[in-house]
Amino acid sequence: MSNETIEPKITLVGAGPGDPDLITVKGINALSEADVVLYDALVNPELLKYVPLKAIKVYVGKRNGKHTFSQDEINKLLVDYALTHGHVVRLKGGDPFVFGRGAEELDFAETFNIETDLVPGISSSIGVPALQRIPVTHRGISESFWVITGKNSEGKVPEDVKLAAQSGATVVILMGLGKLKEIVSIFQSYNRNDTPVAVIQNGSLQTENLALGTIDTIVETVAQEGIGAPAIIVIGEVVRKNPQAAYVLSLQHHLLN
Repeated sequence: MSNETIEPKITLVGAGPGDPDLITVKGINALSEADVVLYDALVNPELLKYVPLKAIKVYVGKRNGKHTFSQDEINKLLVDYALTHGHVVRLKGGDPFVFGRGAEELDFAETFNIETDLVPGISSSIGVPALQRIPVTHRGISESFWVITGKNSEGKVPEDVKLAAQSGATVVILMGLGKLKEIVSIFQSYNRNDTPVAVIQNGSLQTENLALGTIDTIVETVAQEGIGAPAIIVIGEVVRKNPQAAYVLSLQHHLLN
């Protein structure tokens, strides 16, 4: 490809929560037109079948605590590939604008006057609970929902968790499994002990694993079920809508009493 024919462009594409069928048609179209694809650890590799054979595919990691490239390095790679190869697709798990740092990547690209585009994806914060028949809102049960990261830039549980624990809203916490004990302690401090909790690992995939409990039982249940990252935490009365919840919560209550 000669320099005269290169038209730099960066398209941010949300891959959805994991199941490759949950990417949008627009996302597939973008992949099919890519000259380069930079993809994350949580992206299903099956999606690469939509990428042209001649395209460059670059794995850039970005998993909790395990980064193949730093964010600054990824920003520079996006720009470098766009300027030298043309259309770069940045493929990110879930939705790029929900704790995906997608806006940072587009902002950096635009400082180089590179054309950018965005294809939203299904966020795991909504899609994964839905696949477990847990609605984040439900008439008469929950009128709103919070989506909170499990740890802030300082590695601590965000103060918003305390605010959310005082509300009647559904609380969805992403990347929070390592902070589960602290999160539970916060809810206990506001007497939310019996509030139902679901922890869902590998949502939408064949390897999906679910732990159901209450604020008082979920830490032990997660350990018993062998739940590991990546997982999302759903806290609120809507968890009772899961088909297994009534039986599991009743059994836990009986064992505790």
